[in-house]
Amino acid sequence: MQKDSEQETQPIAVQTEEAPIEQDNLFGTPIVLDDQFDESEAPASPPEHMAALNEQTSLAACAGPYRQELMLRGKSNYTVTCFLSDLKMLIDFMGADIPVGRITKENVTDWLMKLKFGTPGMTPAPKTMARRVTFLKNFFTWLEREHIIRENPSASLTLERPQPPLPELLTDDEVRQLMEAAQEDARCHCLVYLILRAGLKKEEVMGLKVHHIDLIDPHNPLVSIRFAASTNKQHRERRIALPAEFTDIFHRYQQDYHVTDVVFPCTDRNLNYILARAVSAANIKKRVTLQLLRDTFAVQQLRDGISLDGLREKLGLSDEAWLESKEKYRRLAFPAK
Repeated sequence: MQKDSEQETQPIAVQTEEAPIEQDNLFGTPIVLDDQFDESEAPASPPEHMAALNEQTSLAACAGPYRQELMLRGKSNYTVTCFLSDLKMLIDFMGADIPVGRITKENVTDWLMKLKFGTPGMTPAPKTMARRVTFLKNFFTWLEREHIIRENPSASLTLERPQPPLPELLTDDEVRQLMEAAQEDARCHCLVYLILRAGLKKEEVMGLKVHHIDLIDPHNPLVSIRFAASTNKQHRERRIALPAEFTDIFHRYQQDYHVTDVVFPCTDRNLNYILARAVSAANIKKRVTLQLLRDTFAVQQLRDGISLDGLREKLGLSDEAWLESKEKYRRLAFPAK
């Protein structure tokens, strides 16, 4: 079997293929690069980790409370690590003792320019610069929201985000051909069905346990997506309804492969191989990955009439991942609009 080298990347704070940062256009019409704040979620009194913060608090003193805020809001370990690294670089540039209330939009612009052009021969990747803008908006919006600062120096930051190339989805005929080919093996059939009919990510498929599959009502099977507490992804947990035929598909898989605990007890590379065999058997020539199956599911959902908010809930996407995915799926589902 030829090694399937296709890799699926984890969502990062902001994804962009090219995002030139120029001082002339950093400040303009604001765009949303971070979480929308629900006023109903605001606590009645400041949380303990923020009680002593005010506009005279030093930038360095905000690091600990900011980390706790990110964790409380369910940010992934990757996002927390990246944002705290960005904050450390901002502290190194601005000075540890500067009061947060004295930081201006000119200060944050200068920092971005230093990162972009300050080291000859070492230009950061566009995605890295995009994430740093996202960090600034996240950090200072948090301070503003909690009334620690009166003016948000990142409020008018903008970032050019050219649209990345769209994937070539499976056609309806190719979906049918792939499902027919997958039926030759119970494990492959279960894998392909879960992604094409429930939109699961590869990591979610690999995390499935038998007790996450609810077949109490065989006519209304359900799958629960759960994450370990250490991942900080509990906000992405959800239950997804599947067509009734999945009950027989899963029972067949359990019987043929003696599945009792982990639904797919194999590596992510093995999952790629399983899919590759079905794609070859279906005589599909285009590049097909598990992520492409998820994209195909998402676009079909939109075409069937689900709202964007409803799709986001089904896919379990974080705020950062949804920023780009929303536009991608809209363009794929309704290219003429």
